[in-house]
Formats: sequence, C-alpha cells, structure tokens
Amino acid sequence: MMQIGARPGVTVGNCIHDACSHKVNGRSIITSDRIRLVSKQRQLSKQKYRRPARQQKHQTVSAIPVAQSEFDIAAAPILLPKGPWKAIEGSVNAPKGFKAQGMAGGLRASGPKADLALIVADADAVAAGVFTTNVMCAAPVLYCKKVLAKNKPARAVLVNAGQANAATGDAGYEDSVKSAEAVAQALGIDSDQVLIESTGVIGRRIKLQALLDSVPKLVSNLGPSAEDAHHAAVGITTTDLVSKSAAIETEILGKKVRVGGIAKGSGMIHPNMATLLSVITTDANVEPSLWHTILLHGVQKSFNQITVDGDTSTNDTCIGLASGAAGNDLIKHSTSESAQKLEAAVTALLQGLAKSIAWDGEGATCLLEVTALGAPDDRSAAKIAKSIAASSLTKAAIFGHDPNWGRIACAAGYSGVKFNQNNLRVKLGDIALMERGQPLEFDAKAASKYLTDVTSEHGTCKIEVSVGNDHGHAQAWGCDLSYKYVEINAEYTT
Repeated sequence: MMQIGARPGVTVGNCIHDACSHKVNGRSIITSDRIRLVSKQRQLSKQKYRRPARQQKHQTVSAIPVAQSEFDIAAAPILLPKGPWKAIEGSVNAPKGFKAQGMAGGLRASGPKADLALIVADADAVAAGVFTTNVMCAAPVLYCKKVLAKNKPARAVLVNAGQANAATGDAGYEDSVKSAEAVAQALGIDSDQVLIESTGVIGRRIKLQALLDSVPKLVSNLGPSAEDAHHAAVGITTTDLVSKSAAIETEILGKKVRVGGIAKGSGMIHPNMATLLSVITTDANVEPSLWHTILLHGVQKSFNQITVDGDTSTNDTCIGLASGAAGNDLIKHSTSESAQKLEAAVTALLQGLAKSIAWDGEGATCLLEVTALGAPDDRSAAKIAKSIAASSLTKAAIFGHDPNWGRIACAAGYSGVKFNQNNLRVKLGDIALMERGQPLEFDAKAASKYLTDVTSEHGTCKIEVSVGNDHGHAQAWGCDLSYKYVEINAEYTT
C-alpha cells in the first residue's frame, strides 16, 4: 500500500468476545453459537460439491447471503492481540470527537442492506491515508491522494458500497468530486475536507443521484453511539458475512486515549492492500507527519499481512483521523515512549480488524494464522509468513483437512527469503511435522482431526515455521480455500 499524510486541520486467535451474549447495545455479535452457525452455512458447500459430478445442479439461490433488513448482519468476533489496552465498545465513535451513521441509499444491485457510511469529526482532524499499489487505482483513491496532498484538515469520510468506481475514467473521478461536494454542503465545510472510499463492482460508476439524494438524511442522522458506528460498519460491506469493527483504550502521558475502527473485506484480499476499506479514528493529539508514519507502520503489520485469494484490489484505502480530543500533550517524536505506545495501540487495532477480514474470507471455514521465526529480520519473516498464508495449495489442504506439510515447506521456499533448508521446522497446531529439515513421524489422523475441529468451529488454524536462529519474526493471516469461494466469485455479477 502507498501512503499519503495530511496535516490537521474454539480458538479465534486471541479472540476477545463474550461467548454467551448475543446482543451488545442492541446489535448482534458473533458468539460461539453464531460462529458455528456461520461456519455451518459455509460447510454446506462441502456437502454440495462432494456429490458425483453428474448429480451436481446449478442452484438459483445467490452465493452471497442477502440481508433481510438495512442492518441485518452480525458483527465479527473481536480478534485483538493482547497488550496494555482494553477492548471497548463504539468502534469509530469510541474516541472523543467523532460521529457516524450508515443507511441504505439504493446503491446496491438488490437487497435492503445499508450501502452508505459517513464518519465525521466534530472539528478539524489530522488525516493520513494508505492506499492500494494497483496501477488501476480507483477514482476515489486518486481523489483522496489529491486532497491529502494539500495538507489541510479533514472532517469527514464518505464510503459507498455497490460500485467500486474503478476503471471509470474522468466521469468516475467527477462522481467522487460531486460526492464530496454534497457532503461538504450538508456539513457546512470545504469539499477538500471530505475523503471518499468506494467498494463494489469494478467498471461501474457510483449511482450518483441515489447517493446525492441520501446525503442529507445521512448527515441529519449522525450520532455518537456504538449503534450509530455499527450502522456505518454495515454500510461499507459487500460480500462480507459479518461487519468488522473494534475499539481499544490505552493510557498515554497520563491520559486515556482511544483508537477505533471499521473495515470491510472478504474477497479480493491480497494487500498492498485488498478490496479492503477501513476508517480509523483516535482522539490522540499527534503531530501530522508522525500520525502518517504510525498509520503506515500499523498497516504494514496488519492489512498488508493478510491474504484471501492473491488479488490486489483497485480500491484499497485506509484513512486515519486524529481529533486530539483526548487532551494529551502533543506527541511529536517517533522515538518517544508516547509515540511507541500510540503506534502499538493502532497496530493492535488494525491487526484485530485484519484478522476479522481473513476470518470472514469468502467461503472460508477457518482463520489461518502463520507465524515465521528465526529469519534474518522481521521483513524477511513477514515475507515467509505471507507466502505460506497465500499458498492456494496450503489453503486447499486445510479445507480438505489434509496435513500436507510439504505445501507449507514449499511456500516458505519460494518466498524469496534465503535460508538453509536444513534449519526448517514446521508445526501444525501443537503437532511437529518437520525438524531441522527432516520430516518427522507424526499421527496423520490426529493432525487431520485438528484441521477438522478447527474448520467445524470456524476457529484458527495455526502454522508455525522456523528457518534459522536469527531474531526475525512476523505473522500473517489468511483463510482456507473452499468450493464456496469459487461459487461466490463465479457468480459475482450474475
């Protein structure tokens, strides 16, 4: 992902969630029962495609679940790593100085699900952006880069689902400009204080009139509650089965500082970044160029370390807004303890969102977590981990409950990182498969059962590889590769 900064203005990973509750502030969250329910929906693809070929019939039902109402979608499990912070409610509304809302504006091809989201800062906010490296970047990406390059305060982020507004030429760019102007007029701010994100089908322009007609209502319903933030999280989803949002609270310079975020993504996920959109908010008081650096570092360790299918989108965007409303002394120096604490918190939040996206990969039955150790440096370890997480053969083997460790070793070998193969160690869960480059005798049935148990609960399949004795280490996240993924993407526009 590229970046631009602007001046102000079951195991489910280390899952933090209430396994008993079904509602938080009136909205559904993923519980142990819900995880099994979502997993069962995806497991149906196995039963369907295991029939003899001549008995297979094309089903007329959509491969993409259809919501029954505007916000009829559960929230993903919260997958935050452990650290000196606590999970809190509210996502983008948790930090001081922000409001949000989502609504159905009629932009989707069908169904009543919300397709617009708006996140607004009460006052000028420091802004930064990280974007796709795809040469065919979408109109809203080009627009945001141009706006952020002006180094002005930001006040709002508008997100639409339904049309990616990518590969739409000058007319598509003008649609982004007009969208921003409509929000600016409704809020009484400058249009270059509004940032735009879009997701949906490539090659299709925004349903502009529907969007313009919806903006006044969206603005009038802005609110500071967790429920309002959830509405925004739903409004940015496409094939997602669950919305993705999280928030954490930590302490910096004696002040409570909060970081919140929403994200979307389920397919076309292979960062730099993916069809991955995210909006991050914080109430930390932070110097603009440092905020840009913190966001970039966080993205590199989170969104850029997930993969679902190896396709890098035209629209990847992560926008970060910092209101400064926490009241802490200005964080200015990257080497300071306060800057390191803020970066750790932002990275943790982004990793939680990133893992939620991989967990909800199209057709997935489990989250894949790959840990690489012993590499020359962290960057090398990250390349190895992501190479394994992206391996279609490894992902397919996990779906089929096949402990085929040779595919893991192969993916580590073609990662581009040099290592002595006689140092390679491979583990699947707690089961050692390879040591010092030599295959080990292991209980294949037990290893297969591990995969069966993980996928039946939509849990986390853990793979660990070590390539030497150095200190480089990193993680990457992905999911298994199922028949359902093919079905969803074979029928995406039909």
